[in-house]
Amino acid sequence: MNNQYFTEEHEFFRKSFRDFLQKEVSPHIDKWEETGHIERFIWKKMGEMGYFGISYPEKYGGLDLDIFYFVIYLEELQRINSGGFAAAMWVHPYLAMAHLNAEGSEEIKQKYLTPSINGDLIGCLCISEPFAGSDVAGMRTTAVREGDEYVINGSKTFITNGVYSDYLVVAAKTHPELGSKGISIFVMDRDTPGISATKLNKLGWRASDTGEIAFDNVRIPAENLLGEEKVGFNYLMQHLALERLIMGINAHARSEWAIDYAIEYMKERIAFGKSLDKFQALRHRLADLCSEVEMCKTFNYVTAQRLGNNEYVVKEASMSKLISTKVSDKVANECLQFLGGYGYIEEYPMARNLRDSRLGPIGGGTSEILREVIAKIIIDGKTYKPAT
Repeated sequence: MNNQYFTEEHEFFRKSFRDFLQKEVSPHIDKWEETGHIERFIWKKMGEMGYFGISYPEKYGGLDLDIFYFVIYLEELQRINSGGFAAAMWVHPYLAMAHLNAEGSEEIKQKYLTPSINGDLIGCLCISEPFAGSDVAGMRTTAVREGDEYVINGSKTFITNGVYSDYLVVAAKTHPELGSKGISIFVMDRDTPGISATKLNKLGWRASDTGEIAFDNVRIPAENLLGEEKVGFNYLMQHLALERLIMGINAHARSEWAIDYAIEYMKERIAFGKSLDKFQALRHRLADLCSEVEMCKTFNYVTAQRLGNNEYVVKEASMSKLISTKVSDKVANECLQFLGGYGYIEEYPMARNLRDSRLGPIGGGTSEILREVIAKIIIDGKTYKPAT
């Protein structure tokens, strides 16, 4: 236990959540990976146990716990070796619900946030577009005010929970002529006329329903606006810092799982009269990997603590995702190699881990975009300010 960040209460939560995942989730993972559909019952069970409400106010059914419960939640989700299931379970509470909580009116919180915490509703966040992935400012989806309604037209893609969710949090341009300063955020029900979704067939994260979504003259009430018009880009940047830290934490946790699995395999696998963990070349490669992962984890914990203290960590979160996902890909590749031919066989879990890891440097802002964000901060002196 890292006593600097985790108390006995934290570790009790870790054990109980780990036990829950092993009992309620792990037996179904292979089926969900095959079908790309996480069955509804587990969402309700997660809600009933309070896992979706870890970071949310008690007023709406949450637990209002400190940020290291959230860190444990992310780390333990990675231990079941299904990036798709993990993604579905953190996109809902920490992307979709985060906007409801931060920018939603009291009416929106009562209608969407409370049932989301309970597991009765599932949400998704729609930012990326077919022609504007990491280029948030380049989005083309529009929201035109007509009386007491907004009319939404456009499309989104690579949306986790994009097919089976009950509501969508959508970024659109209310003032296209203003570029990034013309973006606003909305919430809308899945069954609103004009919304359609197509499931995407992915290399990894196969348990989650990643969709491409089209909006064809979708009419929503004006009160479905989250926050204020034209402040959407600031809202997105504020929450993207959280998403990028999440991806960094996921990466170090996934790396630790892969290393632990590889070590156990190497202790049992005999070659040339001794177990693989006795070969110096392999031992030293593992030592290097463990050192890099530990460095990432330590930085991620420090950044999480600062985020929990309401510091604005755009630079640090970008660094967390950039480096941690890079290391995770390296660990996934090396640990698969330690298993030799068995690493390439689907019955062994390293193949799935390798596929799932590969999304890390892409989702939530590509590594190329993150390098430019970091360069603007450290070279150009650019500052990112919280939305007010």
